[in-house]
Amino acid sequence: MTWIVLATEDELSEAVGSCLAKEAGLEIGQKLRRGGFGYLKTRLHNFCEIALHQPVLLLTDLDRTRCAPALVEKWMGNLERPENFIFRVAVREIESWLLADHDAIRTLLGNRIGKLPENPDALPDPKQALLAFAGRAPRDVREDLVVTEGALASQGLGYNARLCDMVEQDWKPDRAAGRSASLAKARTRLHELAKRLQ
Repeated sequence: MTWIVLATEDELSEAVGSCLAKEAGLEIGQKLRRGGFGYLKTRLHNFCEIALHQPVLLLTDLDRTRCAPALVEKWMGNLERPENFIFRVAVREIESWLLADHDAIRTLLGNRIGKLPENPDALPDPKQALLAFAGRAPRDVREDLVVTEGALASQGLGYNARLCDMVEQDWKPDRAAGRSASLAKARTRLHELAKRLQ
């Protein structure tokens, strides 16, 4: 098994990246995360240099940028991207990749949440969509995910822990990829990398 470097925005993206790497037969040897995309963007030169010696998977959210190629082009600028630098963008947020696995979401939130999106990549705000579904979840899950009224945070205190557990225990990338083109592309690139490194 070949190990790679994983660079992400946050704890939840790190859990998803770890799951994707494991599925492809790759082991995470080092995790780089400082909270938010700013760290990733300012360290791109370093990640390119690392990728000349050790494969790097960078995961970030598209957020409000028009499309993933535009974000990659803007961030990379004149940098040359090494073959083993896998730069993947969740459209629009990592939560869209979670919502794409209906079985895992229903296992976490229950069956009373209503109809889940068939194309979560098309949602303008996947995190808010997930939180709206969580508002109809069983009480213990709802209290972890959804912020109490009047709080300054956008999510509950147990948001990351609860969703990271779901990723580790129930979320299946192959199931989710059928409803998320951006996830399907990320899986393809990682499997191509694993094959190259054999």
